[in-house]
Amino acid sequence: MVSSLPSQINRLTPPQILRIIARLDIKGINLIKGIHLEGLRIVGDPQVHAEKYYNDGADEIIYMDTVASLYGRNNLLDVVTRATELVFVPMTVGGGIRSVEDARALLRAGADKVAINTAAVKNPSLITKISDVWGSSTVVLSIEAKQTVPGKWEAYTDNGRERTGLDVLQWAEQGAQLGAGEIFLTSVDREGTKNGFDCELVSAVTKLVDIPVVASGGFGKLDHLTELMQVSEPTGVAIADSLHYDRLSVSEIKKFCIDRHIATRVRALDEKIVL
Repeated sequence: MVSSLPSQINRLTPPQILRIIARLDIKGINLIKGIHLEGLRIVGDPQVHAEKYYNDGADEIIYMDTVASLYGRNNLLDVVTRATELVFVPMTVGGGIRSVEDARALLRAGADKVAINTAAVKNPSLITKISDVWGSSTVVLSIEAKQTVPGKWEAYTDNGRERTGLDVLQWAEQGAQLGAGEIFLTSVDREGTKNGFDCELVSAVTKLVDIPVVASGGFGKLDHLTELMQVSEPTGVAIADSLHYDRLSVSEIKKFCIDRHIATRVRALDEKIVL
């Protein structure tokens, strides 16, 4: 069941729809959450939450290892392997992926896409190398953006800790040219604040590139979706805080989208339609 988007809300046309994606930030074995990617608090077991969001109708799950860049490794192989037993929607995994071999290990473990940030900044050709082996649809360029002046943003790495000097718009365009099949765009300024997406940032990136863009950071209430869709064209939104703390459920978010004529997907689970 897919509803069409009226032109005043979004210019996306069927069959393109807005994906509702559950974002799970991981530290060690724990699901964590913070504000501006800092002050991280333990939320619980990522497996339990991923299964809950899948059963409630999430279109995708994204796992981000928040300390992988600090320690030079990705710690999510076991998390992904466990998730494949109970979660049957696409999974994206990011954090600490530094080589084609790292990507291969995660894809073999059950990930559908790998998200790269720090390693791509240091070695942009890694985007092309992974894309050449598995196709652009498996490569997600993760961009952590902080505003510098109105209308400009700088890309950061290491979970929003390290400056790169890269202009976000130029980096997004370059990443798409190098073979990234999707951009995962996090506003560090808005992340965890529940104050709404950085609509200007998302609008600027979606107008510039012709690959899917997932907006992350700032969702706190349902109206934030309509605010975002009125001015930009993301193909997905990643939500963490509101789901982790049961302020909203995936099904409630999807029902809101349908009621507002924002095209989204519902799926039959146990012979019932999630609404």
